Amino acid sequence: MKRRIVAVGAALLVLVGCAGNTASGGPKRPAVSSSSGASGPTAEMTSMSVSGPWRAWAASLSSREAHGSCGATAHQVVCATDSGGFVGRSRADGRVTWTVPAGDRGKSAGLLVDAAAERAVTGVAGRLRAANLRTGAQAWTRRLPTGRAYLALGAADGIVYALHAPDPFTGTAAVLDAVRASDGTPLWHRSVGWSTGEPLAAFGGRVYTADGTRVTARDARTGATVATSPTGVECPHLVTGGRYLVCTGSPFSAGDTFPPMRRLDPASLRPLPTPRNTINKPVHGVISDDGILVLYEAGAEDTSAGDWFAYDLKNDRRLWSTYATEADATVTAGRFVTFTPVNDRTTRGRVITIDLHAGPKGTGAAAPRMSPAYAQTRGGEHPVVVVPGGDTGHVLVMARTHGSLRSLPLP
Repeated sequence: MKRRIVAVGAALLVLVGCAGNTASGGPKRPAVSSSSGASGPTAEMTSMSVSGPWRAWAASLSSREAHGSCGATAHQVVCATDSGGFVGRSRADGRVTWTVPAGDRGKSAGLLVDAAAERAVTGVAGRLRAANLRTGAQAWTRRLPTGRAYLALGAADGIVYALHAPDPFTGTAAVLDAVRASDGTPLWHRSVGWSTGEPLAAFGGRVYTADGTRVTARDARTGATVATSPTGVECPHLVTGGRYLVCTGSPFSAGDTFPPMRRLDPASLRPLPTPRNTINKPVHGVISDDGILVLYEAGAEDTSAGDWFAYDLKNDRRLWSTYATEADATVTAGRFVTFTPVNDRTTRGRVITIDLHAGPKGTGAAAPRMSPAYAQTRGGEHPVVVVPGGDTGHVLVMARTHGSLRSLPLP
């Protein structure tokens, strides 16, 4: 297929980050095809430069983008479509700068943006694709045997980790592949225990998987198991961020009691002193690089309203809490970023940031701050908040219902 190339502005340099053996008769290694240009899908770019600083803007998303995922580095915005393609957008005005089309259908493993390796990676159904963030061209692809699908992604130190399993997933025969981020070269693959929805965590030369009961650490270079959490430590759900691993109760449980929250030592996977969570169900959480866990906890039967609780993992104490309705969240620049409660008529429809240490009662520079009200942040839009890597001073809000992406200054 003929491929059209349009030069990218020279200022697009992605410099900073943004989060084995198979049993006999098991799946074969996926085939790898490295795209150097001529045989890959068409990469299309406009003549617009992607240079210039981050600015406030709003852009419409295609339906394929709205049903996919968006991410960003300090220099580039990129969305993965629900068909496995990519759309690059300018950080200065949100307009499309390049596309990598695809036509796959099936489950999506989401979007992974690795700025250090200059790669965006997505997996839809049985195909893993990577785009070059600097040039907007397809970098490489991998295809699984028929009947398997990619379900989770992770990356660290130039390695992409992709977990795949039979489709539909039955809880057995999951496989973790490690491939080189630059060109998709396979490094190793291992059969692993994994529970649906659990994250892949990779840092410190290790990659971690969770099966709903225990956590396993593997050597990033070989895939060999180097540690497993003790049998007496329940880990229905793993929350990870920075270089922290925290076990909580399952967000899918409807019980009245939940196991104690446990922080795990990344080296031994043994439990460390951890603040006890409330009696409510832990639904989802984020962890900052300096060890502040902010966990959304709600009633077991109805998670639409609850509280965000902040815990200092290093000093083993609870810091603060604030009422909330269930929403996406992240952390950046020492602040917790989420949306205002949808049932608060005075402040709903806004992005709010809270100082991680001072909490909602902080004052001065540590006081909570809110954006103006935007339709895209309303609960009915199912908005997602994205923080670009680096000190951009901006956040992105992706609205799914009406398909829009907005860049706004970090409140």
